Amino acid sequence: MAAGVPPDALGRRVSCGTDYGTVRYVGSVTPTAGIWLGVEWDDPQRGKHDGSYEGTRYFKCRHPKGGSFIRPNKANFGVDFLTAVKDRYGLNEKQDDQYGTGDTVVFGTKTVEFVGMDSVAEQQRQLNKLVDISVRECAVSHAGQEEEISRTCANMRHINLSKNLIPSWETVIAIASQIQNLETLNVSENKMRFSSTSTFTSSAFSNLKILALNQTEITWTEVLLCAQGWPVLEELYLSSNNITVLERPDNVLQTLKLLDLSDNQLLDGNQLHLIAQLPRLEQLILRNTGISSIHFPDAAFGCKTKMFPSLKRLAINDNKISQWSSINELDKLPSLRALQCNNNPFMDTEKNPETLIQLIIAKISQLEVLNNCEILPAERRGAELDYRKIFGKDWLEAGGHWNPEKNKPSEEFLAAHPRYPTLCLKYGAPEEGELKGRQPLTLKNQLLTLTIKCPEKPEQKPVEKKLPESMTIQKVKGLLYRLFKIPGSELKLSYESSKLEGKEVELDNDLKPLQFYSIESGDCVLVRW
Repeated sequence: MAAGVPPDALGRRVSCGTDYGTVRYVGSVTPTAGIWLGVEWDDPQRGKHDGSYEGTRYFKCRHPKGGSFIRPNKANFGVDFLTAVKDRYGLNEKQDDQYGTGDTVVFGTKTVEFVGMDSVAEQQRQLNKLVDISVRECAVSHAGQEEEISRTCANMRHINLSKNLIPSWETVIAIASQIQNLETLNVSENKMRFSSTSTFTSSAFSNLKILALNQTEITWTEVLLCAQGWPVLEELYLSSNNITVLERPDNVLQTLKLLDLSDNQLLDGNQLHLIAQLPRLEQLILRNTGISSIHFPDAAFGCKTKMFPSLKRLAINDNKISQWSSINELDKLPSLRALQCNNNPFMDTEKNPETLIQLIIAKISQLEVLNNCEILPAERRGAELDYRKIFGKDWLEAGGHWNPEKNKPSEEFLAAHPRYPTLCLKYGAPEEGELKGRQPLTLKNQLLTLTIKCPEKPEQKPVEKKLPESMTIQKVKGLLYRLFKIPGSELKLSYESSKLEGKEVELDNDLKPLQFYSIESGDCVLVRW
């Protein structure tokens, strides 16, 4: 092997400037002299060919222009873990040589003074103090000498190893097995090899609670194999990987509370059934996974599913969910309290954003937080009352009736509005006077230009808003809770007419529209809490 080329160079990760790649070939390239490295680059834009040169194939690339040849002296094969730590925290021997063995040593950005102490012993003491360390982008490629980490950094608990040159999961084990109380580990952005056959019985991760494996090209099968070595893991981050197919986790991941599968193309929502029995899972992140529907077939409408028994927080934003039936299904989850669902096609079916929010709130009975906004009791009540009114006409036409003995709405109506019977029990069946049907935003629903002020909160600047005159006071309150980020307290609204200065009229009936109070464009709405 040529000077400067490690004997195990083939398959190793290298960096060249800001570019990262994997060595696929080591040897000569005719007609040139000397040794070359054939590198498949992470960013295909960095490459020139697919591993072929002058008609001869030297290696294979996934991308037709993802590879190129570089001289070994251009490639950085990285350093061992401890060298990176010492460099990162200013505790390496080179600095001792440079600055002598005086009375100070740099610890991170902090200079620590010592009186009459040997700097090597003090350096050792400082390394032992490190609990939370980051060696992100420090070209870590291997563990180093056996047991050296455990002798030097015995107290580490939280390690960020992201975006380094780690070639395989075995390398991660070699580092972690020397850190007895490791609780948090981030090895994201390392394109690693994971064994697809052998199981990992190492005790390296016996105390690990949080693990990030984003952008590592791991598959779900490999996750389950590695997971045998994660007996107490609580949070697992797996975004942007090759995970397209899920399998049931048998006897692994049973302690998991958070799972992030975002930016993996799962596509089929029914795959979620395979992970639905994780007993402690509280948070599931499925952002941008390509799913178009969610269904829990084990439970009828109005009943709770046995799937995801502990799930409190669900993120399904940036997907392809087009039907409201998937939102109906979420009401079956027994523990769901928080939902993120922005940027799905079903949200385009309702032009008024406030009505959209009300529909989601009314459809999911236990929801407390929607798209990171708290749902206040008054807002829920208003949403449910409006929902009951909006679909009252459909309910009557489908066989609904005020007389319980004659109340037999069709299966189709109940499938589209599974919570409607519950809302009728809660608030009573809607009265005929309420059932005016849904009012689309037409010219009849003229927009009012209103100034909104908080007279008791001078730090809040007045805001101008265009609101439809048919908007109920309850909906206006819902908008203002979000606009001013008001904590859970009761809003009091009133307005001043531009024609009658000094006269204030209370907006005291949540179910009445703005036009009921004869509000006109140019008037000022006053908000107190």
